[in-house]
Amino acid sequence: MDEITYKPIGIIHTSFRSTSEVPKESKDVNLAKGTIEVAPQYAEGLRDIEGFSHLFVIFHFHLSRDYPLLVKPHRDDKLRGVFATRSPARPNPIGLSVVRLTKREGNILSIQGADMVDGTPVLDIKPYVPQFGQEGILKVGWLERHLESRRGRP
Repeated sequence: MDEITYKPIGIIHTSFRSTSEVPKESKDVNLAKGTIEVAPQYAEGLRDIEGFSHLFVIFHFHLSRDYPLLVKPHRDDKLRGVFATRSPARPNPIGLSVVRLTKREGNILSIQGADMVDGTPVLDIKPYVPQFGQEGILKVGWLERHLESRRGRP
C-alpha cells in the first residue's frame, strides 16, 4: 500500500503535559477543558460550527512510539487486541474523541471532554450528530462487563 500523509489543521491546548496526566475515567474526562486552535488558513472552515453542541475530533497521538498488537486496557486484567481498545499505541496513531463545544472565538474552539495531551496535532473536526448512530443495535464487546459494573454509580 502507498503511504498516506496528513497535515494538521490545528493544535489542542490542555493542562495535561504528559500522557499519565490525561484522565482515563469518563467522569473526569467530561470535566477536562481545553481549546483547539485551528490554523488561520482553515478558520473559514469553522463557519456554522457553533450550532453543534458536540464535535468529533480526529487527532494524531504524537507521543506514541511503539504499537504492540496486544494491550492491557485501563481497568482490565486481560490482554486485548489493540483494535478492540482505545489505546494510543497503534500502527497508525490516530485518535478520535467526542468533545463538547462550549464556545468559539475566531479560530479558537473551547471544549469540554478533552482527553488529549497539550500540543496534540488535530487532523480533522466533524460535527457529532447522534441521529446518525445505530442506537438499537450497538454492542460494546469485552467492555460490557465493565460498563455493567459501573451502572448506578455517579
